[in-house]
Amino acid sequence: MLTVKYHIGLSAAKSLRDYVSDNLMRHFTIYLTIAFIATFNQSLSAHEEPIANKVFYTEMGGAGVIMSANFDSRFKSNERLGFGYRLGFGFGYGDFVDGYDVWGYENYVTKTYYSIPAGLNYVFGKPNDRNTFEVGAGVTFLTRKTTVYPFERGEAGNAIGHLSFMYRIMPVNGGFSFRVGITPIIGTGGDLFPSGAVGFGYVF
Repeated sequence: MLTVKYHIGLSAAKSLRDYVSDNLMRHFTIYLTIAFIATFNQSLSAHEEPIANKVFYTEMGGAGVIMSANFDSRFKSNERLGFGYRLGFGFGYGDFVDGYDVWGYENYVTKTYYSIPAGLNYVFGKPNDRNTFEVGAGVTFLTRKTTVYPFERGEAGNAIGHLSFMYRIMPVNGGFSFRVGITPIIGTGGDLFPSGAVGFGYVF
């Protein structure tokens, strides 16, 4: 009788041990699988291609006066649209006083000056559409004190204002970009002059 009870108890203990062991292994396997999937998903997220929201472009006319090379980007690294900025380096040319003739009249000479256009802008559009529209404003600093337009009524200065209303082609995954639009210029004397610009560049 004692032998039977001993074997029954031993069998029950073994079954309990096997049950606990199987459950522990099952739960451990489940948790390990979940952890692996979570890690794999994080790895995929970490290696997703960054959003192409920066562009280097050359612009003719507009804020850089004659021509300028510019960098444009959004403030948020994960967005293609919304608020951003531009910063560039360009040039223009104008007539400057270079002495006087024998009659006391001013002599003029054409000289090149450099321009530094800087501004803020907002880009409208759909998240997955390459066609966008920009509205912006800023200041262009000039290395020579001048008037950009010969018919300006104001005095020469070292800065002009600029606005931008631009159609932009900005590929979602990066690549060739194009921009064209209206860029009114605020002269050194405060007058508003019509102007336009066209540019080509690369989105990355």
